[in-house]
Formats: sequence, structure tokens, C-alpha cells
Amino acid sequence: MLQQWPSTSSTLWTLSPGGSCPRVMEHKWLNLSVLRSYTHGLKLENVQHKVFGQQIKRMCLCASQRPRRDSSAKKQALPQNVDLPPILPKKKKKPYPVPLKKILRESRMNKKLAQMGIEKPLEPPKNGLLVPGLIPVAYDVLNAWKVLIKGVAQLLHVIPVYACSKCLEIHVAETGHKIQDCLGSANTKRRSFHSWVRGSINDVLLPVESYHLYDPFGRRVKHETRFDYDRIPAVVELCIQAGVEIPEYPSRRRTKPIRMIGKKVFDRGEYVEEPRPWRSADLSALVDFDTHGASERFPPPLSSEVPRIAQETIDAYQTVRSGVTRLMKKYTVKACGYCSEVHVGPWGHNAKLCGEFKHQWRDGKHGWQDAILDEVFPPNYVWHVRDPKGPPLTSALQSYYGKAPAIVEICMQAGAQIPVIYKPMMRLDIIIPESDEARFVA
Repeated sequence: MLQQWPSTSSTLWTLSPGGSCPRVMEHKWLNLSVLRSYTHGLKLENVQHKVFGQQIKRMCLCASQRPRRDSSAKKQALPQNVDLPPILPKKKKKPYPVPLKKILRESRMNKKLAQMGIEKPLEPPKNGLLVPGLIPVAYDVLNAWKVLIKGVAQLLHVIPVYACSKCLEIHVAETGHKIQDCLGSANTKRRSFHSWVRGSINDVLLPVESYHLYDPFGRRVKHETRFDYDRIPAVVELCIQAGVEIPEYPSRRRTKPIRMIGKKVFDRGEYVEEPRPWRSADLSALVDFDTHGASERFPPPLSSEVPRIAQETIDAYQTVRSGVTRLMKKYTVKACGYCSEVHVGPWGHNAKLCGEFKHQWRDGKHGWQDAILDEVFPPNYVWHVRDPKGPPLTSALQSYYGKAPAIVEICMQAGAQIPVIYKPMMRLDIIIPESDEARFVA
């Protein structure tokens, strides 16, 4: 329905070109404040009026009275289905998480400042100081990490998990699936079927380790000195550098910022000898931070406590992912663009341990770039099984199945409430046909 907008007008009397009769000229000004509540449906109309027997024409601007839609509600709605995560090719470098143009632009700016002899402006934690607002976040992540290890270790006594002995595939069900997607050794002899064995906690929580550095801005880890440094989980090392105090793994807390010109640090403070944690430390307190032997440390839970443990585990999983995301926005974490190596610190180490694509050209050195969350804390996606005790999944119906992180799938089968963000990927609204009906489905 069209409606004329309110306006103000003024009328002037002038003579016609012949000079015989007066002519009315009417000027109208639209009230622009009304435009805010209408959409862009505009229309121009000519309206005729009679004044003293004279036909007067005037032009009116009209708009439809449809309410403006709220764009915020559309952004909050989750999609119905989400495509499965793509598998990156191994014979190609990983894509940069930061656009290459932005990296080159910042590099040119730093080079220009270095040529002019101007000190590079640095803010915490890039200058070696801590960010006080992220210290509680680091403690929350570390506590949730311990709860996550304990919960997964207990649930593995109740929920069966199978792992392929030839590749990294795992499956959460009573039996392994029959999807022919194995890329391990001798897969052609098995027609790409998986070779299932009983899985462990390291198959669910993929171990991603990093060198522990007492001073991340100090000396780099060289290939000859790589055995002088401990390897601990990358999540724990990130929390230590963010402010968590662990006596067994001390870290240098600076009171004065470092100073840089270009890529060169010309003021990092006095040299401090790095203490070795294995000289006088009690390593029994570090068991809670590692997944090694976790299934033996924690006994099977009671059947009545399984849903509670599952809910605590998935809450801890969400806390770790959200906390690590916040920490990585400030603290630098590097990842190799060819292999799964991760280093927590401003620069990558110099250990020549990369054996992936074209490592001979790089003399075994890693191709460091900024890391993403899935490289520091891998989700390890598995096929979603609606009936764990039903028939195994087959390759003919592969396009109808969904996926979910391994921890989410384990907790869901144990009775936990699934977060809404994982439901589109699990494809819960798709009806899986029978094997003989799949070819009739459009």
C-alpha cells in the first residue's frame, strides 16, 4: 500500500506567460526524518489539483510502508548444514592465515623504519611484557585442560573408540566403519579399508608439543641444542608464556620491554642463565598436564556419573578452545607450513626436523608461518554415528553422514548436551536412506 509522506509547502502566485491569468507554483520539502523507518521502495507520482479553475500539477514522492528488517537476527542464525572440513594436500604448502598482501605491507613498513633508524613500536606481549587481562584466561585454560584429560580418559573406559593402525582415522562406535577412505601404507591391498585397533587417548587428543623456553626472546633453539629443552604440550606452553606460574617449568618475567629496530633486538636486558627443570624439580606434579598414561591413572567411572563427566568434559573442551583463541590473538604461535610442528614464541626454532614436501630444498628446516587454532589444538573430526550399536557406516551412504570433533562425539554418546555450533556439521536433519534406496534419492 502506497502512502504519501508528510511534507511542508509554500505557495507563490505568478503570471502566466500570456499574462492573462495567475499561475500557482507550489514547492514541497520532504520530511527526511520519516525516511529512516521505510525501506527503499520509492515511487514518483504526478498529482493534479484545481485552483480557481486552473489545473495545477505537482510531483509527489511515495514509498511503501514495509518495516525495515533486522539484520542482526539474520547473522545470529546458524546455517542448516555445513560442509565437511577439507583435507589439505600434503604436496603443497598450507595457506597463510594472514593475507600475503598484509604481510608484505607490514614488512615494507618495518624495513623503512629500520633504514631510517627508528625504533619499532611494540606493545605487550610483543615487547616481552605480560598482558594482565589475559593471566586469568591462561589459568582457566590450564585448569580446563586438566579436566579435559581426566574426562576423556574416564570416558574411554565406557565409550568404545577404534583407531586405524595405518592412518590417523578414528571411529567412535561399537565397531569400525566400512568407508573406504584409508590412505595409509598398503591401502591398495586392503581396497582402502581401515585396519581397526583399540584406540587410546592420544588418538582422540592429538599430542601437539612445543619446546619450553625460559626466555622466548632469548637464544633460539638450534639443531645441536634441541635436546637441552623439554617438550611439553603446546597449550601448556602457551599458558606459561601468558602468565601461569609452574615451578617445574619457570619462565622469565620481564620488567622492562625489549627494543627492536627492524628484525634485530638491540636491547633485551641482561643475559640470565636458563634453569633446567629436571635438575631439582619434582616431575610428579606434571603428570596432570600430559596425556601419557592417563587411562591407567583414572579408573572407570560409575554408570550414574557418566553423563555428568561427559558434560564437564565438553564444557572444558569449549573453554580450552575459546581460551586458546583469545591467547593466540595476542601471543605469537608459529606453525610449519609443511608439517605439524608448532612453536610457541615470537620466532620459530632452527631444529632441522621437517621431513615433508621438498624438505631437501630447505635442508630440513621448517617453513614457519602464523599458526591457527586447529594446528595448536586439533579437533580431530570423526564420522557422526546416530546409532552406535547399529550397522556400520558404508561408502555408498557417505554423502549423507556428518562429522564432529572426536571429543564432541564421545561426550554426545555418553549423554552430554551438544553445543549448537556443532549441529550443522553433524547433519542431524538429513534422513539416511537404506542401502538399496540410495540410488533412487534425487
